[in-house]
Amino acid sequence: MITPTQWQKSSYSGGGEGNDCVEIAHRGPHIAVRDSKAPARATLTFPTPAFTAFLTALKTPTGE
Repeated sequence: MITPTQWQKSSYSGGGEGNDCVEIAHRGPHIAVRDSKAPARATLTFPTPAFTAFLTALKTPTGE
């Protein structure tokens, strides 16, 4: 199980208390993702290379 201190909030989290974001945690060869507004609910887990490719795709301008 992942402890709360291992979760990292997005640097783009909303204003105020910063609860309008996702959080990630390294879990062995995987990355776990959860909703910061509902941390006790289910998490999504991805292989690290797949999550890295996802982030790279988000940063790539449309049309490239």
